[in-house]
Amino acid sequence: MSFSYENPLPPDTLAIWCQIFDRQKAFAEHAFDQLDDAGFFRVLAPGLNSVAVIANHVAGNLRSRFTDFLTTDGEKPDRDRDSEFVAPDPSPEARAEIMRRWDAGWSTLFATLDSLAPADLSRTVLIRAVPHPVHAAVLRQLDHYSFHVGQINVIARQIVGTDRWKWFTLPPGGTKAFNERLMGGQP
Repeated sequence: MSFSYENPLPPDTLAIWCQIFDRQKAFAEHAFDQLDDAGFFRVLAPGLNSVAVIANHVAGNLRSRFTDFLTTDGEKPDRDRDSEFVAPDPSPEARAEIMRRWDAGWSTLFATLDSLAPADLSRTVLIRAVPHPVHAAVLRQLDHYSFHVGQINVIARQIVGTDRWKWFTLPPGGTKAFNERLMGGQP
């Protein structure tokens, strides 16, 4: 089924979006929890970002995109995106500040989604002066955060080591047993 602007989104759209964003947040935090401070700030190769830098960028993006979501451009004039990619000096204090920004950004997203009414989904918002239907703007951000959460997990797994990694999803080789438990042996 395809949707058009005249065809409203299903009534549970906002709840589903919240569940998916919450899963992405939890997936990233599962990786954070497996890293000590040195791993959180580690850069695996020149030109790559650390988990700290990616988390800081996502935090800045969340704040910018979802503060006054319906009424202001998603690229806030006070945002300094380029500074989000500057590696901070590694320290427990810097990690705590990044995590404070991370939590504040996600809180902003969830408060915004909670404040939306179904009628808001047909509105238009701006991101860098480009109009986006609300549903497209939200899905754009979900796509963006999913990409970065994937990066965070790949980097963290490289640092921790696959042999010591605690899987958020099914571990390799665990699909058949999981499916049997879930589906009772049904194909």
